[in-house]
Amino acid sequence: MKPIKQILFFLLLGSISVAVSKAQESTSYFLHIVEKGQSLYSISSMYNIAQTEIIRLNSGSEEKIYAGQTLKIPQRANTKQGPVFHTIQPGETLYKLSGMYNVSVKDICDENPGLSAETFIAGQVIRIPAAIVTTTEQKETDQIQLEVKPRCKDMHKVKRKETIYSVSREYGISEQELIEANPELRDGMKRGRFLCIPYPKTIPAELPEEKTGSTLPSSNRELFREKQKAVHAIHTIKAALILPFFVKEERKTDAVRMIEYYEGFLMAVDSLKRKGTSIDLYVYNSGGEHASIAPVLAKEELKNMDIIFGPLYKQHIRPLSAFADAYNIRLVIPVLKDDEVYQNGRIYQVNAPQSYLYSEVYERFTRQFPNGNVIILDIHTEDRDKGEFIGGLKRELERKEIPVQVITNTSLSQEALKEALKSDRDNIFIPTSGNVITLNKIMPQLKILARENTEAQISLFGYPEWQTCISDNLDSFFELDTYFYSSFYTSDLLPAAKAFNQAYRRWYSKEMLTSYPKYGMLGFDTALFFLTGLDKYGTGLEYNLSSLDLIPVQTGFKFERVNNWGGFINKKVFFIHFTRDFKLIKLDSE
Repeated sequence: MKPIKQILFFLLLGSISVAVSKAQESTSYFLHIVEKGQSLYSISSMYNIAQTEIIRLNSGSEEKIYAGQTLKIPQRANTKQGPVFHTIQPGETLYKLSGMYNVSVKDICDENPGLSAETFIAGQVIRIPAAIVTTTEQKETDQIQLEVKPRCKDMHKVKRKETIYSVSREYGISEQELIEANPELRDGMKRGRFLCIPYPKTIPAELPEEKTGSTLPSSNRELFREKQKAVHAIHTIKAALILPFFVKEERKTDAVRMIEYYEGFLMAVDSLKRKGTSIDLYVYNSGGEHASIAPVLAKEELKNMDIIFGPLYKQHIRPLSAFADAYNIRLVIPVLKDDEVYQNGRIYQVNAPQSYLYSEVYERFTRQFPNGNVIILDIHTEDRDKGEFIGGLKRELERKEIPVQVITNTSLSQEALKEALKSDRDNIFIPTSGNVITLNKIMPQLKILARENTEAQISLFGYPEWQTCISDNLDSFFELDTYFYSSFYTSDLLPAAKAFNQAYRRWYSKEMLTSYPKYGMLGFDTALFFLTGLDKYGTGLEYNLSSLDLIPVQTGFKFERVNNWGGFINKKVFFIHFTRDFKLIKLDSE
């Protein structure tokens, strides 16, 4: 019996050892600091890991996450199967990471096209390619990851007579850095408020390096300077469009829209060529939704493109994204939203994910209405489609101490509406649905309220969908001092749109489709933005996106990288304002 007991003992010991090993694997993680606009979905997409795995390590994250929060993200157990992620620690250099993970500095930089002097700071996450880490090194790395410092280097309580300038000078950072870390400063300094003092991104020339508290070692600065010196001019821009121009009858509308996009694109190309820009334009039909894109990607000349615009269908994004990544070609996706942007640093996604768009709207809203009294009209219809938007806005309003109340459908009476008004504040009414039926239901009630309470400041705030019914409700929009947000907007009342419409008619002897957005304008705006950028900055476009000072006809552009290894999303938001004195104003979000 004794040998049997020994065998059972060793089997039990082995099973315990396996269990401990699996437990250690499950607790291996790195830290991610949530940035504005990120959601649990977008974070899981960035790291290619299930949301349930993140929730498992972060209790309560399934309910909500917030900017500045630190999340534990599970790390891959087998680092030889793909890239791993590393949270930068204070004082670390690229050379140190190169030795730690047994990969070259160049490989790290290539894996993270967004890595720069501004993003190599404590708390930022980078991707390490094909990491080969010994057991000892991995344990050391895991321990380091647990000691990551928050983005705020310090907290500062505002004292009387202090200014943004004086506080930024005190901590050796720029005014812009202080404002970026504390967006509420756009409303001014308030005594007693606590400010986040970020780690410096740049080293002011007039300050000695050792006094700035910078976390960027000199070896890193030299590498990034060399990286930026490597940019060169593009004498003839090679651009390609890969879109469905000819498809089966059931998807004919797609082809009509993409032809209109192409027509607007050609107008921009013509405008640039008249100014001396050299452009070679290649146009390919991607076919229908289920057609293979492989024959197009097999074209030899496509490998030499500087930029590609497309596709329209999700099935084509993966192969086109892989092609663009392999040949270092920028890929502009003008219509779709897709998770590839979180993984491919070559992608520009014009249509922002909802969480990023909402985040921009919240910040703009609180700056536009700092003295607001927000009244949510909770209309109980089948289409209460703005629940996520309303929930996030309420949290932001509470954080900024802006009053918010909710009126339900059953009490949508004049008495209830009047009782919600505050005489000393701007009263902003927001419905929980963006559809036209809801709009038509609430506007008569609000117009009566405004007419019977002329001393109160009353406004209506809403959604991009309202663009489809402006002509039917124009007088009501003006009377209710209406605002709505959108990443695109055009109107014949605006000079740029009027001029474009006239030019389009001259070129093509027809009107554009009645659609939102208008695809002819979208083609013109995207072509003008990217081709102007390549002509002006060459391969250094990515370093100069914010310097492109163009006035679009319809679509605004404010591209920012989603992470150090991923691509760009467009965070531009406009507020459209119909004033009581019959003016239409397109308010920029900046």
